[in-house]
Amino acid sequence: MLHNGLYEQIINKGLDSELSVTDKLSQTAPIDSAEASKVLAKYVAEIVEKGLDNVKDNGGDLNSQVELVNRIVSTIMTETKEADFDTLSVAERAEQLLALFDKKNNVLVLDEKAEIIRPETSIAQSSLFTGAIHEPQMFTELKKEIVSCNRIDMLVSFIKWSGLRLIIDELTTFTQNGGQLRIITTSYMGATDVKAIEELRKLPNTLIKVSYDTKRTRLHAKTYVFYRDTGFTTAYVGSSNLSNAAISSGLEWNVKVTRKDLPETIDKIAATFESYWNSNEFEYYSEDQKERLARALKAEKYFDTNNAEIYTMDIQPYSYQQEILDKLDAERNVRGYYHNLVVAATGTGKTVISALDYKRFRKQNAGRPCRLLFVAHREEILKQSLYTFRAVLKDANFGEMFVGSYKPDSIDNLFMSIQTFNSQDFTSKTTPDFYDYIIVDEFHRAAAPTYQKLLSYYQPKILLGLTATPERMDGKSILPYFNNRIAAEIRLPEAIDRKLLCPFQYFGVTDTVDLDKLKWANGGYDKSELSRIYTLSGMMANRRADLVVSSLLKYVTDIDDVKGLGFCVTVEHAEFMSDYFNEHGIPSMFLTGKSPDKERKEAKNRLVSGDVRFIFVVDIYNEGVDIPEVNTVLFLRPTESLTVFLQQLGRGLRLSKDKECLTVLDFIGQANRKYNFEDKFAALLSNTTRSVSREIKDGFISLPKGCYIQLEKKAAKYILDNIRASYGNSAGLVMRIASFEEDTGLKLTLANFLDYYHIDPRQIYKFDTFSRLCARADVIDDFSEPLEETMQKAFARLCTIDSRRLIKFLLNVLPNINNTDFSKLTPVEQRMMQMFYVSVWLKAADDWNSDEVLDNLYALADSPVLLGELMDLLQYNYDHIDFIDKPVNVGFDCPLDLHCTYTRDQLLVALDFMKPSTVREGVKWLPEKNIDVFFVTLNKADKDYSPTTMYNDYSINSELFHWQSQSTTAENSSTGQRYIHHREKGSRVLLFVREFKSDRISGSAAAYTYLGTANYVKHDGEKPMNITWKLDHPIPAKYLKKTNKLVVG
Repeated sequence: MLHNGLYEQIINKGLDSELSVTDKLSQTAPIDSAEASKVLAKYVAEIVEKGLDNVKDNGGDLNSQVELVNRIVSTIMTETKEADFDTLSVAERAEQLLALFDKKNNVLVLDEKAEIIRPETSIAQSSLFTGAIHEPQMFTELKKEIVSCNRIDMLVSFIKWSGLRLIIDELTTFTQNGGQLRIITTSYMGATDVKAIEELRKLPNTLIKVSYDTKRTRLHAKTYVFYRDTGFTTAYVGSSNLSNAAISSGLEWNVKVTRKDLPETIDKIAATFESYWNSNEFEYYSEDQKERLARALKAEKYFDTNNAEIYTMDIQPYSYQQEILDKLDAERNVRGYYHNLVVAATGTGKTVISALDYKRFRKQNAGRPCRLLFVAHREEILKQSLYTFRAVLKDANFGEMFVGSYKPDSIDNLFMSIQTFNSQDFTSKTTPDFYDYIIVDEFHRAAAPTYQKLLSYYQPKILLGLTATPERMDGKSILPYFNNRIAAEIRLPEAIDRKLLCPFQYFGVTDTVDLDKLKWANGGYDKSELSRIYTLSGMMANRRADLVVSSLLKYVTDIDDVKGLGFCVTVEHAEFMSDYFNEHGIPSMFLTGKSPDKERKEAKNRLVSGDVRFIFVVDIYNEGVDIPEVNTVLFLRPTESLTVFLQQLGRGLRLSKDKECLTVLDFIGQANRKYNFEDKFAALLSNTTRSVSREIKDGFISLPKGCYIQLEKKAAKYILDNIRASYGNSAGLVMRIASFEEDTGLKLTLANFLDYYHIDPRQIYKFDTFSRLCARADVIDDFSEPLEETMQKAFARLCTIDSRRLIKFLLNVLPNINNTDFSKLTPVEQRMMQMFYVSVWLKAADDWNSDEVLDNLYALADSPVLLGELMDLLQYNYDHIDFIDKPVNVGFDCPLDLHCTYTRDQLLVALDFMKPSTVREGVKWLPEKNIDVFFVTLNKADKDYSPTTMYNDYSINSELFHWQSQSTTAENSSTGQRYIHHREKGSRVLLFVREFKSDRISGSAAAYTYLGTANYVKHDGEKPMNITWKLDHPIPAKYLKKTNKLVVG
């Protein structure tokens, strides 16, 4: 009988016939090919177990059961034709091997009945320890695990001597006998005992790593792993740190995991430990670190804020900060732009990024003065910034303040207020080129007259602008100072995951107002019309305000604890909402752009003290409302600008004492089809490979840790319908193209369209060419060109090209394609031409002088509209390169550049392999070039999370990569030996990596990112071999978060 609910059941004949006659709804899916062997083997194991029980129940003895098992093994051998399977038949003696030892140096030689120490619980079956009376104590099991294994890894937040001394004798015996012990711990809460770490340090064959920066590391895991060469590895994962209470008497739960039972879980534990071990967050502990550890523990225990440690510690960027630094590097070195704007929410470490960037600038200009001018508008910002720079540069004497009562002794590296700059007439005291590097904090203020002198006078080598709010209320843009570009933005999810901002709980409330027919012009709703509906429409306005109040009471915990901001469309709307809230017993006030500073300050104090619950504000005036205590935000109007939406949300995400999370109420009604819901929600997702539509259907599973989005039923429908009508079909794109110039005030070009709507080119090319969509929108004349059908499919493959060298070559050769003698191109140019040719016509050009090849290429010249679009696409790609590529030495003039993205066909023809479509496997050996090409798909299964396959191939850190060979590769095979000894044999290994098999946007085969050459480090196992490779070039931060599946936060 089938019960209602969830299943993950293989459909056998019996289930199939049941499903065929049931009137119930069922959902099925094909078995994922990447997981098939695991899924089917588990299913067969259940059947085999039942079958063996049946044999026993029908009077069969152990031999009968063994016979059945051997018949199954024999069938597998016949099917696979692999003789090795014959050795896997169960031997006639029907026994289990429990231990194996050398005869020499062993007490068993003298006394065969001597006790062999082994854990009480099975080393082949997983189990749970709960501290119950009838089960073995955790510490007694640990003792037995220690003396019966070959290698130990321990990961604990803290280590107490009271816990360590229970197992120190066993650890001493273990390490003295050659066992390898690795321990990772932290100075978290000052709980670790220095004595415990010192005793561990004295053990032979023992390595310890400690994190002193617990704000950054946040390690709470507790894991003990006991590796056995026999394959019977075990691990204890749970709540027990290494303390007496935790491992002997506390109410702690710990799961014992065995490799035989849960191999993927052991793989994940091993991979995660290896990732932590190779992270720069953990430092080797040695005898000379004792004082430092003691200081760090004391600082944790007593919250020592005057920690001198800060000037000796290397401040490393978080991965998202490194991504920003990489982008700044690309802006300067790829595009030659040295005026750069970084946008990041307040509290996300903008100053640290600027300090790290300046540190890099000093390193690149060693021997030069590298004078710095840091300008801000408040003394407290300058103080904090100077402290940050000193910490990053590890120089307690760096820089001086020039603000208020502070007067500098030197003006070489100056932290100065804009008020002091103007009152001192500072330009008259310095030459335009005196400062090499100028940072302007809160750059959105720079459009004001007070900043004009500073910006127009100086000519620094680098100007860096920092802001949380690039859009100003007065409409003045700050982007012209930066070549109309934002160099880099810190995404909110990354900052929330790093606990730099607080998490949010976002409720999408179904609005009562229908905005579908409301006037839409210049990329947004008519503000006066919006205001009229929200404020002056009598019953409709009151009904909506009533919905706001009732929704607020429904979703917040306690209205008396609310410190809220409400974002309104006009001053009238803000005043109306404030009045309505006051009438309904929720004390509120409103502010406008004209409110004087005194009134703003007073409003802030009243909100923080609980005098009022809400301040209603208008649009971007919110840049003046900086209140970390805000715990509730109301979006009372549709926000067309993504930047404004994120600024407004960011106002509530500041960390504050006793603030658990930010409650967000967004009122979502029927919207104009041009309103962009997708952008807003996409900006809140940690996993950017999943579409917003899919996230809504799956319940927003890709949000930052601790965050939550709940959409009321109708609100979700409005959003899904809107997304479908906007980008989900070609009609939506045609509609946006038709009114683009009227809506935006911008000229319609491919680049402007993609940038304005934040669309990936693949979202267009999965439907049609941009030119054909423009013709359908009647914004260009209709056209008929010979290559349209071919190019429509080719654009999807061409839009991933991001190699500077390849793009420049194509931009140079394509305009003159019908006058080019391809046979006269240099070898590397011919390879680049092949990469283009195979992308368009899906096969390599056999001969550059053949009629077929020339006819194909010359047809491009006869397709001027599509050729023009191709040039636009390539230029767009070039303008969006955010990393620095470079050639890789592979022994010949190869056009593949480091960290660029290529399709399988493109990269193979670049390596002179002219039949790319014949390559199906994940490895290709090119004997003529002496090159092994590895095609690595990180997520082999079709779903996002697959524990059975995701720990086969992954990066351990930015330089080490764990890779699993094909299942038939043995250590002593010619292939295995080639991998191990590739340096001696003179061969190279090239690593190409992609996240998924299929491109998540276009649905076609995904392209690969080139990680360069790799060198063998070590391996374990065979058939398959698990090999660790060391990359010659570190993986950039933007790819690392995809290749390292073990990164937390």
